[in-house]
Amino acid sequence: MMWKAIQKKSKNIPALFKNPYFIAASLFVAWMIFFDENNVANQYRLSIQLSDLREKKLFFVQQIAATDKAFLELTSNPQSQEKFAREHYWMKKDNEDVFVIVDNQSKN
Repeated sequence: MMWKAIQKKSKNIPALFKNPYFIAASLFVAWMIFFDENNVANQYRLSIQLSDLREKKLFFVQQIAATDKAFLELTSNPQSQEKFAREHYWMKKDNEDVFVIVDNQSKN
């Protein structure tokens, strides 16, 4: 009797939903969307992280180019070497005095 009740109810279900391939594919898609390690939420998070890393890469590539240009200028031009030494290491010539002025207001 129970089998006949099940057969009556299953007649109302479209043939597509009875197809074992459709059921297997539906379960596979549900598994991939919600339960798998590479689900939709993880993929979205990883794509955001990838775009952030690409922006950082672009920034660092620009910084490397600027540093390479400054290094080339510093190693090839004696005037730039002297300017760098004076600005960063407070070096001076024998007949000069160096005064360092520190602005306390800029630290606020």
